[in-house]
Amino acid sequence: MLDGYEMHDLTQPWSQDTPAWPTYDNPKIWYEKSLDTEKVNGQKIEFMNHTGTHLDGEKHFIAHGRDIESMSLDELVGDAVVADISDEVGDYDIYTSEMIEDVCDVREGDILFIHTGYQEYAWHREAADPHAFFCKHPGPNMEFAEWCKEMDLNYLMLDCGSADHPMNTVIRDVRPELAREAREKHGVDDLDEIFPPEGYQLMHTELFPEGIVHVENAQVPAELLNERCQIGTFPWRFRGGESSVSRCVAFTEA
Repeated sequence: MLDGYEMHDLTQPWSQDTPAWPTYDNPKIWYEKSLDTEKVNGQKIEFMNHTGTHLDGEKHFIAHGRDIESMSLDELVGDAVVADISDEVGDYDIYTSEMIEDVCDVREGDILFIHTGYQEYAWHREAADPHAFFCKHPGPNMEFAEWCKEMDLNYLMLDCGSADHPMNTVIRDVRPELAREAREKHGVDDLDEIFPPEGYQLMHTELFPEGIVHVENAQVPAELLNERCQIGTFPWRFRGGESSVSRCVAFTEA
């Protein structure tokens, strides 16, 4: 324990049952060495970077973007605020900068944790629902991305499967029945009316060139909702890494 501070874990547990982003392979873990034969346990792991709580790096979407090793500790640890918009959003809803500013004191350069409430559907929770967590959660449109740039946010954190609205990702194509639900929810004949093709995965394509990346599949305790704190994200020191599984921690004064 750090003197004078309380730590709060913002990280999902990680195991062979932790689901990867849809269309990605799920993790595989096996014992390459075991106590019964070699008198030592040694596990081997094969997984996609985008499994469990992870930091999406610039290189994930930008060929010349920084790798994970290039992100300094000074950037990964800093002032933060947790915005609880869970009472305002549900399946397929679009959240806005106004919603964020209505519930918390967000400041220029902050790490912003957006609590949608969909962490309750994560794989390890009692109400686990991968369809809701990965495919139906709320998300933003271009207005929000432009606001993130104006605020020069450090990075974003989300308690759901993606920083992008699921209908602005490949899920729209691979789950056509959910795309139909989303069209009905928003009363449109074509989702291009809300998410035009030029803004596809805009939370990645619009913000990563500005150095505003994000952590996905995080979680946050109730006592931090709409509070300011400090947050640290600790990925591997991954040279060449486009993204990385991470341990994320919030620090508050005790």
